[in-house]
Parts: sequence; structure tokens; C-alpha cells
Amino acid sequence: MALLYFKALSDETRLRLVHILLHYELSVNELVRILDMGQSRVSRHLKILTEAGLLTSRRDGLWVFYATPRAGEERDFLLSISPFVHADAAMRADLNMAAQMLEERALKTRQFFNAIAEDWDELNREVLGAFDLPDAVCAAVPKDCGMAVDLGCGTGAVLARMLPLARGVIGVDGSARMLEICRRRFTPEDLSDDRVSLRIGELSHLPLRDQEADFACINLVLHHLSDPLHGLREIRRIMAPGGRLFVADFLRHSDETMRNRYGDRWLGFEEDGLAADLKSVGFNTLTCTRQPVDRGLTLLILTAEAH
Repeated sequence: MALLYFKALSDETRLRLVHILLHYELSVNELVRILDMGQSRVSRHLKILTEAGLLTSRRDGLWVFYATPRAGEERDFLLSISPFVHADAAMRADLNMAAQMLEERALKTRQFFNAIAEDWDELNREVLGAFDLPDAVCAAVPKDCGMAVDLGCGTGAVLARMLPLARGVIGVDGSARMLEICRRRFTPEDLSDDRVSLRIGELSHLPLRDQEADFACINLVLHHLSDPLHGLREIRRIMAPGGRLFVADFLRHSDETMRNRYGDRWLGFEEDGLAADLKSVGFNTLTCTRQPVDRGLTLLILTAEAH
């Protein structure tokens, strides 16, 4: 197999692709932009690397994303040769451009949510219909809960309902406008006595201390992240041992209109894949249920415990 791997890496462009994709998962169009090459040429190199097992591809609706394998012989091989691959100016430029593109993604997401903040509750009702998501979250909050956190709290519909159930609540969102609207749900006393803390920040770099949360929920947020696994790893960092996590997100679907109307990055998740990701970052999945909602979509609702 080593001969097959070395043959696949014998081309400069393919070596650059592997170098990029060891760090990021990217779409074909994003790779075309980074390498400044024609799509057919880039696709041909991606096919060779994928057939050799050095890349994996993931179709998400109309988009196809590529990355290096997360585990296995191929991953071990790539990591073993990495110290011997000299990152020249072109490779360094590739990574810089990829990082810039991810920042552009995050900026567009912030702008999107700032723009639709006033309409967000109505947009949520279009999808959730009669399903009471805040009630489902509250049912999962442990008794005598210390600090409860809503990650991607939006306008605060869930956060306000959790407040009577915990010593204090923290709401985190990347949209300043969303947090402004969220603030209106609470009294000045709630906001001044540290029972409610609203923090602006990205889910990839949460503005919370290690093990600060006894309970956390992340509702319809993972599908907006460029790297959901990294987001889950960051959530594990802020969870106290034995802390409970509530995750609600879409089951894998093919409704492309969700990208434009709701700013979705991923068209949902497979149940087994999401459970495996939770396990890989340090959670034990306790329950997993499916909840049909509107627009022909289904929610995956998982509870997990940090170990």
C-alpha cells in the first residue's frame, strides 16, 4: 500500500492538496479558489488521492467536501511523512488563504444573523411548527443545576425558560444584534446580579472557562459551523465532569433552500455520525430521539454526559 500512497503524492499539486486538507475540510470550489486552477484539473487530482485512500469525500446536498481520513492506516501514513514535507511558500500561502476563507465564512454568518435577528423567532416557528423546543431543553436540565449554558442562544427563548431551573444561565452568540434582543427578555435585576450573563463569541472559541458549565444546550447551531467536531470538542472543554449536554439538530436532509433562508452550512447529520463525534470528544450519549417538525424535516435530539 505504501507504493500506492507515494505514487498518489508524487505530483506537486496533489501534495499541496493533502497539505491543505490535513488542516481543513473544504469544498471543490474552495480548493479551486485556493490553488487558482481549473475545476477539472483539481477534480482529477482529488479523484486520484481519493482512490488511493488518502482523502475522503462527503456530499452535502449539491456540495462535495474533501478532507484527509480522521483515522486508520492512511491517516497514520500521512502523519508519519508530514515532518519530512517541507512547507514551501506556496503551501504556506495555501493555508493562509484557507484560514482567510474560513474567516470569511464566519463573517458572512455573523452578518446574516445580525440582518435577520428581528425575524428569527418567526423563522424558527416556520421550521419547528408546534414543537416546543424550549420545553424539551428544560426537561433535560438536571435538578439543582448550577450553571446552565445556551450555546448559540439567539434571541433567548430557551435561555429565559432555563433561568428558573439553574443557579445562573449564560447565553453565548456570535451575533451582537441577537444578544441585544435576548437582553430584553430579562429584568435589570437578573442582568445585574450575575444570574444572567450574555457573552458574544464564536462556538469555535467559546468565551467560557474550562468546566464552567454544569448543563449546556446547542440547538440548531451545529449545522452552521464549518467544523462541527471542533465545536463539540470546545463544548467538552467547558463542561464540568458529569455535566449534561442537550443537542438538537436536523437529521440529514436534502432541502437546499435551508442554506439561503436560514444560513445553514450542513444539511443535517446522520444519527450514528453525531453520536460517534460526541463519543470521540468525551461524551457518553444517554438518549437519542427523532422529532418530526415542519418543512418535511426531522430533529435529532440527543442528551449526553461528559466523562
